[in-house]
Amino acid sequence: MKTTRLLAGSMALAALSSAARPQAIAGTVRADASDPKAMIGQLQAAFEEFKKTNDEKLKAKADVVLDEKVQKLDAAIDGFQTTIDELNAKIAAGAASQNAPRDAEYSSAFQSHFRKGSVEASLNKGADDEGGYLAPIEWDRTITDKLIEVSPMRQIATVQTISGAGLKKLYNLHGTGSGWVGEMTARPETTTPEFGAQTFVPGELYANPAATQQLLDDAEVNLEAWLADEVEAEFAYQEGVAFVSGNGTNKPKGFLTYVTGAANAADNPLGAIEVTAAASAAGLTTDELIDLVYSLPGVLAQNARFVTNRNTLSRVRKLKDAEGNYIWQPSVQAGQPQQLLGHPVTEMAAMPNVAASAVPIAFGDFRRGYLIVDRTGVRVLRDPYTNKPYVMFYTTKRVGGGVKDPQAIKALRMAAA
Repeated sequence: MKTTRLLAGSMALAALSSAARPQAIAGTVRADASDPKAMIGQLQAAFEEFKKTNDEKLKAKADVVLDEKVQKLDAAIDGFQTTIDELNAKIAAGAASQNAPRDAEYSSAFQSHFRKGSVEASLNKGADDEGGYLAPIEWDRTITDKLIEVSPMRQIATVQTISGAGLKKLYNLHGTGSGWVGEMTARPETTTPEFGAQTFVPGELYANPAATQQLLDDAEVNLEAWLADEVEAEFAYQEGVAFVSGNGTNKPKGFLTYVTGAANAADNPLGAIEVTAAASAAGLTTDELIDLVYSLPGVLAQNARFVTNRNTLSRVRKLKDAEGNYIWQPSVQAGQPQQLLGHPVTEMAAMPNVAASAVPIAFGDFRRGYLIVDRTGVRVLRDPYTNKPYVMFYTTKRVGGGVKDPQAIKALRMAAA
């Protein structure tokens, strides 16, 4: 079982935050992430320089210096865009946050339980038979907001809180018969519509950070904030992988498992996610991305977006349309995502790289297409016995997910090797 130490966890989070900052490039001054306008200005300037250099490279065909410059500019654009995406995610998390009242008495008891393990009467309202405790509403909301910030799928999919063991969704498969008749003609019985069902069952996600009892006794730290950071880091990573490629065994079913030929292709009554075939096993073309866009019904295209990882996005950034215009465009203002063929792009690290038979790009209305189900409440079990002298904070949350409308998502599959 994985154990996270307080100091190590804090250092890791600091390193992660530092790594996400954009890197300075020759001729530019690194923008302050607290100034979105300046950051976007530098992003656009870097992209203009990238286009100019890449065009020179294409004309020269073989130039080591230009190749290196294009790579550096590409990395700089990634850095700027990542920082802007993080700001956009915080905006989204703030918009999604609900104003729930803080239960001062319960939160105080929760803090006391963290430090000493004492259980006051007010804490019993969150107790269950196993000795676990529901986190206070405010703390539970903090975890949810943090997950929205760092989990791209939570930003673009439908999220529903459930209070039972699962959620069953019914589908109308149509099939109602009809016909033309004359004034006096008999009206025989017609066929009736058929229904299908799909069940979304949450799996259990856990984190198990630890701190020494002396540290809990003596340190002037916000224990709720520390635990929220530890849980967010673990939960966000696990969710990110599961929502994309999870097999459904004690975890969500990833949307890529619903594509034609994949493990859950027959799981949804409406069928599988359809794929557009790429001609190559290792390269992408503008025409293939255009075909992918137009494979989605027009009624669903209004809220559609691309989903891919950074490596694939680096390849797409170099593509042009028939008029010689680059099909990728950076963010132009805070709160607005990067664009590809006029549609938003969501970076998702768990998406596969371009490779033989891989599915590196998806396109669709994910809010209509994918459902995340959260079982009400985060539970915390304080465990001072298992790993002395550390106190373990065994934290669990039940989360499920799956494709609710495969017609709303399309995917691009690379050719076989």
